Formats: sequence, structure tokens, C-alpha cells
Amino acid sequence: MAAEPPTSGADDAESVETIVHVLRHGEVHNPRGILYGRLPGFGLSVAGRAQAGAVARSLADHDIALVIASPLQRAQETAEPIAGRHGLTVRTDENLIEAGNTFEGLRVSVGDGALRKPRHWWKLRDPFTPSWGEPYLQIAHRMLAAVNKARVVSTGHEAVLVSHQLPVWTLRRFLQGQRLWHDPRSRQCGLASLTSLVYRGDTLVDIVYSEPAGGSDPTVHGA
Repeated sequence: MAAEPPTSGADDAESVETIVHVLRHGEVHNPRGILYGRLPGFGLSVAGRAQAGAVARSLADHDIALVIASPLQRAQETAEPIAGRHGLTVRTDENLIEAGNTFEGLRVSVGDGALRKPRHWWKLRDPFTPSWGEPYLQIAHRMLAAVNKARVVSTGHEAVLVSHQLPVWTLRRFLQGQRLWHDPRSRQCGLASLTSLVYRGDTLVDIVYSEPAGGSDPTVHGA
């Protein structure tokens, strides 16, 4: 009987587990209640710093090999305690940035602010792309690029990517094969929550959602 051929290195590579945790930043100090978007100068509140610390503690015994954040202050500040616990430096990836939005800098809460003014209604003409901001598909593609790069660099270990609610939720819907336009009230993406992508080799095998810093209401403006 002929001997079985040796197991190839490719088979071993396909069995390697890598986890990419996509983390939404903590609560932001935003006393004016505006849609801050990509504006500079919006850091974590006292509660937000506590949330970042809670996530860092929850990941303390994980095999974290890489921590990457959006360039925005709130994401960088959320990433710092996690990187510090693992002796890492926070890297930055522009692909993790908040979604572009033409209402940036304005109050957009239901019942007040910009949405009451007719001159802004044209921006709301197409909720499917959407017309008021960065296209959902563009968000999904850039987020996936960030995830894939981190997965390759941290193969066999875990990585943490700190981003923002809409980009994280859009990525998840894209990976689950769901339509990208959605009701914002339906987002399962609380403050300082983890959307953990589990890979075997290059194949995504599971998506696990958790809230190590406790739950929050995604519909609350400024959260």
C-alpha cells in the first residue's frame, strides 16, 4: 500500500485561528450635542475613559498582537489602554475613520436642529446610498481592507481595531450578506462594544458581539 502523502503547509495554514476584534470607541465629551463626525477635538468623556479601561481589562489575558485605531481622538484614546496592557504601540489606519457626513458640526436630534430646516431636506432624498454622506458600500470596502490587513499581520493571534458605530455596523452587515441601508435604531453596536471576527485561515467562520463595558442605547445622539 502506498504511503499517505505528508500534510501540506497549506492545510496547516487553513487551520490557524486569527481573531480581529472591531471595537467601537467609548463615550465622547459632547456637551453641545452636535454630530461631530470627523471634526478634531472630540475626546472621551470620563465615562468613555472608564469604558476603554473596562475593555482593556476584559482583553488582558487575550493574545493581542496588534492594536490599530482610527485617526480620530476618541478612537486613539480608546485604543491606548488596550495597547498599554500588551506592551504595544497604537497604529493608525485611515480606513477605520468615521463615515463622512454633510451634517457634521450640526445638531441633528429628532425634533430640533438641522433636520427642521427645509434647506437641508434635499440631503435626505436617498436613504439607500445615502445622499447625506459617504456611500455605505465605500465604508464597507475600506473597513474590510483594514480588517484583512490586520488579519494577515496578526495571523495566529488577535488584533484590535478601534473604529466608529456606523463603519463597524456597516462592515458587519456586509460580512453577513445583508443590505447595507438600515434603520439606525436597529444597530447592535453599543459604546465600547466588540464585534469579533473569527477566522480559520482566510475564512471567516464566526462573528461574535459582546459589550465588556456594559450596554448603551445606540439611538442616543452623541453616544
